[in-house]
This record gives sequence, C-alpha cells and structure tokens, in this order.
Amino acid sequence: MSDAPSSALPASIDETIELLAGEDYLAGRSLGTVVFLALRMKRPLFLEGDAGVGKTEIAKVLSKALGRPLIRLQCYEGLDVSSAVYEWNYPAQMLEIRLSEASGVTDRGRMEADIFSERYLIRRPVLQALSMEGGKAPVFLIDELDRTDEAFEAFLLEVLSDYQVTIPEIGTVRAAEPPIVIITTNRTREVHDALKRRCLYHWVDYPDATQELEIIRRKVPGCNEALSRQVVSYVQKLRTLDLFKNPGVAETIDWATALTELDRLALDPETISDTLGTLLKYQDDISRIQGTDGKRVLDEIKAELLAAG
Repeated sequence: MSDAPSSALPASIDETIELLAGEDYLAGRSLGTVVFLALRMKRPLFLEGDAGVGKTEIAKVLSKALGRPLIRLQCYEGLDVSSAVYEWNYPAQMLEIRLSEASGVTDRGRMEADIFSERYLIRRPVLQALSMEGGKAPVFLIDELDRTDEAFEAFLLEVLSDYQVTIPEIGTVRAAEPPIVIITTNRTREVHDALKRRCLYHWVDYPDATQELEIIRRKVPGCNEALSRQVVSYVQKLRTLDLFKNPGVAETIDWATALTELDRLALDPETISDTLGTLLKYQDDISRIQGTDGKRVLDEIKAELLAAG
C-alpha cells in the first residue's frame, strides 16, 4: 500500500471490497455494499454488533485507504458539548484580560472580541470533523454511541442533519464537505430511531471460519497453517458456548500471535490453559474453559479437522 493513498472514492462495490482488503480488512458483500453506498450517498454509516467484531476498525481502514484524517469521538456516560464539540481556553483568556488591564485597555467590546476569537478556541472532535483541513473531509468515528445519554444523542442528531454547529461568540461553523461518518454501538441500549433514520445501517457479525482463517494468515503470517486452523476452529467453538464475553477477532489475532511467540505448533490442554488470558477477559469464562469444557472443545475440533483431512 502506498504511503499516500488516493482520496478518490471507490466507483463500485467490488472496488470498495478491494479497498478494504488492501488494508487487510476482509469485508463480505453486504458490508462492502453498505460502505460503498454510505460513501456515494454521503450518509452516516451506523454499525451495530458485539464488541470485538471489527466495527471501529472499518473507520480506521477507510481513513488509511482514502488518505483522510481520522477524527475519533470516544463516547462515554456524561459526555457533554465542552468535551465533544468545543470549549474556550479559560486560563489563556484570563491571562489576556489581566495583560490588557495592566496595559490600560478599557474598551470592553474590543477585549471581548479578542478573547472570544479562534486563538482561544479549543476544537474538540465534532468541531474538528466539520473543519476540513488539507482539502480532505475527514473520517469521523463516533465510537460506542450507546454509552452516552439521550440528550447528547439528540444534539448529535442536530449536527448530522446539517453538518454544522453554532458557537454563540463566533457564529455558525458549517462543513464545506460532509465528513465520512461512522457510528458504532455495542447495543448496550437502543439508540433512538430518529438518529438511525439519518444513517445507513449494518449489523457486523463475527466472521465465519473461512474469513477468520484468512484474517490470521494476513495478520499473523508467522503462524503455521495447522495451528492457524486449530486456533480458528477453537475460537469458533467457544463462541457457541454462551460465555460472558465471546472472544472477538482482535483476541483471536492476539492468541495466534502469543502461540507463535511461544513456538507452538499445535494446541494442547496445557498450552490452552497457560494462554487463555490472551483470548478471554473474564475469570469465570477462563475457569470454565480450563475445566471440562475446554478439553471437550479441543477434542471436538481435532476430530473435525482430522475428518476434513
């Protein structure tokens, strides 16, 4: 991949899939279609799915592939306008006021115009995303929107309607070109229909075994083929066990990397027990897999792989 990729948008679904694949993101036809349409129609893309399925990665990959800056708004409970949009540099403003008073400036209108200017404006992610720099509209990632409250969701709906925000002291800032907006949610709560209607929607699921094996081949090239197949088969089985937190694609990659670093050529009960912390993140899940469930899964995948040749 070139260090300075073209910012031209893909002209077809196939080109979109190839664009993502060029950055080692393997997208199925349905995902490739909705990404293509979001880019062409200039509509936000609303991605929903379990944690760890690669929703956030889509925004990162588009940023790299299209050569556009990535602006990320990480959502959390209590997120407000000052953290998400803009705020004033109050310490610098106070210092400027004292310096002006010390130098004998008494014109309050002039003083106010000076301190409420671009010089003292701190741009947060929303304002950054609307302020195109370098001639390219950025990729604007609104990550884990379901963590915020409904008040911020309503504000965001207003922003996405016209791609503008109003700063009382300065005026309205409007995007010269709408950013490429990617919204993700882990579905810890339902997002209001009004916002979803502004977007194109896609449910991002875990990859199937064939896709996940290809991901391992690309991301962990040092992992031998036999071990890669065992790792993918094992993880695919774990996702059927109703664990507290199923391992995501990132955890599969981490596990394959860890096993490669340990020079393992195949899975065995001891190796699985020793390395589960790279794959599972909750002790109850680890304890369960270190017990009879883990051995049963290993026996099943070895029998299946042996039968498949």
